[in-house]
Amino acid sequence: MKPSNLLAALVIPVFSLGAYAAFAAPEAGTPAHTSPAAQNLEPIPANKDEDLRVFYPDGKVVKGEEALELMQAGKTGFNIWLAGNQFFAMEAVTHAFQKHHKDVVGVITMPPGKVMNAVLKGGWVYKSKEYAMTPDVFGMVDMGSMQKLKEAGKGKNYVTYMHNQLVLMVAKGNPKHIKGIADLGRPELQVMLPNPVTEGIMKFYAKKVLQNNGLWDKLSDGKECQSCYGAPNVYFTAVHHREIPDGISAGKVDVGVVWATEYQNAITHHLPVGVVNLPEKDSMKNEVNYLAGDVPGAPHAKAAAEYLKFLGTPAAQEAYAKFGFIKASKEELAVRAIQ
Repeated sequence: MKPSNLLAALVIPVFSLGAYAAFAAPEAGTPAHTSPAAQNLEPIPANKDEDLRVFYPDGKVVKGEEALELMQAGKTGFNIWLAGNQFFAMEAVTHAFQKHHKDVVGVITMPPGKVMNAVLKGGWVYKSKEYAMTPDVFGMVDMGSMQKLKEAGKGKNYVTYMHNQLVLMVAKGNPKHIKGIADLGRPELQVMLPNPVTEGIMKFYAKKVLQNNGLWDKLSDGKECQSCYGAPNVYFTAVHHREIPDGISAGKVDVGVVWATEYQNAITHHLPVGVVNLPEKDSMKNEVNYLAGDVPGAPHAKAAAEYLKFLGTPAAQEAYAKFGFIKASKEELAVRAIQ
């Protein structure tokens, strides 16, 4: 199976949740931070309009280049950049926030590594156009990244707002009889894994599980890359939560490592996939954290602070929980300084 054949077979589905809202934006009009080093901005892969959105209080949703232009021009109440596997939840979460806050909200959902790069570099490049700006709120999946952003003057306060766990996604009915992590080493299986370069799920969690099970070297074949093959039967994705369910649905992939929430989202959209749940030592259930932080001096600092507090409310926790995310504890939901 050649990379070109695999990628040609995968059609990225467009998932859109219903739009919600209720008010107008009070802080809109303040331009987003810009950077003179625009030529070094972080690239967004092609065809990612669904990950670039602006949610209006009247229910309107703007996507793609137009959304980026609105964010850069300061025509949003505030902007959030966070881990891409939340893309299917963000319209509902934003709706819950907008019930009590009069903000137009810009949302970019990309792999955590790309989000951190964009925060540090000062913006994005999409379809050859540069968008120099800084978010008001960013999301990471490990404390080390939060600390790096603080050291760079890009992080101040944070909240741990939810959790997740690893599962194996397989074809509906599990025709290859996959039982657990050890089966990823079976040479007859076509395996697709999140890439270890930009995907937080692999960098901070799944790679550790594979190493603990003595599988990482075999599956990666010594490579740390994206949109590429490790071992001959193992493909590393660019954006795992789109490519793995698509590959399985197309019959080109037998198994992949995903978040439990991504399996639930695939089922919601009637994809022909199944799941193999993992024991705690492999699911990382007690270790997977989602963290949100604010940027010092951000143009919409008040809205950013309100959003961090909102993440600790029952409304926010329920909005995420209905997509399969695991609620954070009361202690974790307290906003505190990044140490």
